[in-house]
Amino acid sequence: MVIDIHVHPAFFDPINEDGEKEQLRHDELNLHKNGTAPLKHFFNKMNCAGIDYACLLAQDYSSAMNGEVLVSNEEVRLLCDMAPDRFIGFASVDPHDPEAADKLEKAFTVLDLKGLKLHPSRQNFHPSDPLMNDIYDICEKYDRPVIFHAGLSFEPHALTKNCHPLDFEELAEKRRNLRICLAHFGWPWCRETAMLMLKYPNVYTDTGALYFDSAREFYTQMLTKDVPATWIDRSLRHQVMFGTNDPRFEMIRMSKAIEELGFRQSTIDLIKGKNAVEFMHYDPERSA
Repeated sequence: MVIDIHVHPAFFDPINEDGEKEQLRHDELNLHKNGTAPLKHFFNKMNCAGIDYACLLAQDYSSAMNGEVLVSNEEVRLLCDMAPDRFIGFASVDPHDPEAADKLEKAFTVLDLKGLKLHPSRQNFHPSDPLMNDIYDICEKYDRPVIFHAGLSFEPHALTKNCHPLDFEELAEKRRNLRICLAHFGWPWCRETAMLMLKYPNVYTDTGALYFDSAREFYTQMLTKDVPATWIDRSLRHQVMFGTNDPRFEMIRMSKAIEELGFRQSTIDLIKGKNAVEFMHYDPERSA
């Protein structure tokens, strides 16, 4: 079973009937050359990449967007209901929204979303800000993990310094029962991300960090040189998850490249699916 832990559904056809909303998404995500994708097209990509399940991430930056939600929890639920055998949904709430805690509780209990996605730079918060306590309490109450954007962001108004991996250490230390993913391997601070993973077993990362045109070359640099392959294959193999950051990057080439780095097959199996099951505390195949 292969799981892509990091997919943005902002340009899926079923949630893009409004042309103005589609343009807003292009502008706010700084993605301009892609069109909308029929689900059939996305499933073809998944099949070519050998991906069984995609985790769809909601995006709520409403306090900075005059109340507009980029991709709502309800839209993610709609997509998951259209393909429950392929999609797993993650919620998003804006920490500055006075109703954030209530919305998150609804996302977990009514919408049955399996985790939370947050972006400290775009949502303008520090991971250890007391503002976040109620949100983290709800995640722990319902045993739901959190995926944080970490490292470089191409989105506008997202200062990279606000997503340095070291900013998450206090949270990892104080909330040992909260599973957190520092997405994109925290690139370019990959070794700092690896340090946190080594020190805190509740810290995970994903591989959606392809910022240049060759998946194999980039992963060779990041996962065998910046972070030596032996670190992953021997010590961090249970904390790295396969993620593509689709649609920004090409999942087919990324899926193939991960398998060409010389990791043991057992490590590849962990990265491509088993670690995501452990991170989410949810197995889609057993729940089908």
